[in-house]
Amino acid sequence: MAPPLPGPLAHLAPLLSHYGYWAVGGVVFVEDFGIPAPGETILIAAGVYAGAGELNVMVVGAIAFAAAVAGDNIGYLIGHYGGRAFVHRWGRYVFLTPERFEKAERFFARHGGKIVTVARFIEGLRQANGIIAGTSGMPWRRFIVFNALGAALWVGLWLTIAYFAGSHINTVYDEILKYERYLFIALGLIAVALVVRHLLRRRKRRASEDGDGDGDDGR
Repeated sequence: MAPPLPGPLAHLAPLLSHYGYWAVGGVVFVEDFGIPAPGETILIAAGVYAGAGELNVMVVGAIAFAAAVAGDNIGYLIGHYGGRAFVHRWGRYVFLTPERFEKAERFFARHGGKIVTVARFIEGLRQANGIIAGTSGMPWRRFIVFNALGAALWVGLWLTIAYFAGSHINTVYDEILKYERYLFIALGLIAVALVVRHLLRRRKRRASEDGDGDGDDGR
């Protein structure tokens, strides 16, 4: 018998109970070409079901991987053939506004191909990943390699964690909630440290530029 799913996973129980593997494949697939859907959440929920013996973990993994890669490739085709004009016109209907798209595109341009792999773990970029790769002109063969690697890592990580939680998911979830406050405090401190470091570097760079400017005036 499948364990009751806690917190944000609970609303997916009826979907998984009725459609099983189809639910996993369908939700992961549509999320990966821009449609808002709980792809990561259903992957975790399916992993819990697999750990409790309700689904086969290997089948869940294979379906989720195939759906993730296929969904991103649909996104790539949309970006490649539709271009920015298409995304700007229709993206708002799936919450991909021009502002969000341009911000994600700048981030993508700075980090190149490796972001295709990492984007799988970043909310927002996971959904727009393939579309941005298509609009930016990334060669498809390069995209598919990084995309498949990201999908394998993403599916493997969440499915493994959820599978070993299995029927103990509620205990695990309660423990996470217990330490959630400390986690957010730690993340907040890290964010503050990164901002301070950025500001100090910018101040140092400006001071260096001002010093060079004064030297030029002296000559």
